[in-house]
Amino acid sequence: MNEEVKMYLDDAKDTMEKAIVHLQNELGKLRAGKASPAMVDTLRVDYYGTLTPIGQVANISTPDARTISIQPWEKNMLTPIEKAIVISNLGLTPTNDGQLIRINIPPLTEERRKDIFKKVKAEGENGKVSIRNIRRDTNEAIKKMQKDGLPEDMAKDAEAKVQVLTDKYIAKVDEVLAAKEKELMTI
Repeated sequence: MNEEVKMYLDDAKDTMEKAIVHLQNELGKLRAGKASPAMVDTLRVDYYGTLTPIGQVANISTPDARTISIQPWEKNMLTPIEKAIVISNLGLTPTNDGQLIRINIPPLTEERRKDIFKKVKAEGENGKVSIRNIRRDTNEAIKKMQKDGLPEDMAKDAEAKVQVLTDKYIAKVDEVLAAKEKELMTI
């Protein structure tokens, strides 16, 4: 197989893998009734005039399945972190004991669970669209190479391999979604 075609296929595979990782990160931010540091890790807090992720100014841990503990490295960061959590629209209520901030994750209501299901489905669809866009871009590059002299049978083989990759990564998206839905159904 042509070097350039192999390069395009490898690039498509890497980009599709990144789409899966991105989907997993986005789903990790959704609250499923179980505490996870990813829920608050990307929230930004005012750190001496600069908006900084909470994970860079504090230690975030989960002492148990329903509690997130945030221990800032500087005591004066307690109030800004607490404020960032309240205005984040995550529906979480922080408790500040002067040393660290605790967030108790309430069990999911049926209504909230359905809401999260919709978000999970939307994120999954976004992931599938990303993978299909990667397929389209790769196929366009292969067609361009065919116009520039790549034999037709090599181009058809490459397009078939792109489709196999696409099918594989769409199936991975479905697996990730099924795992998240199972997590949501577990009370």
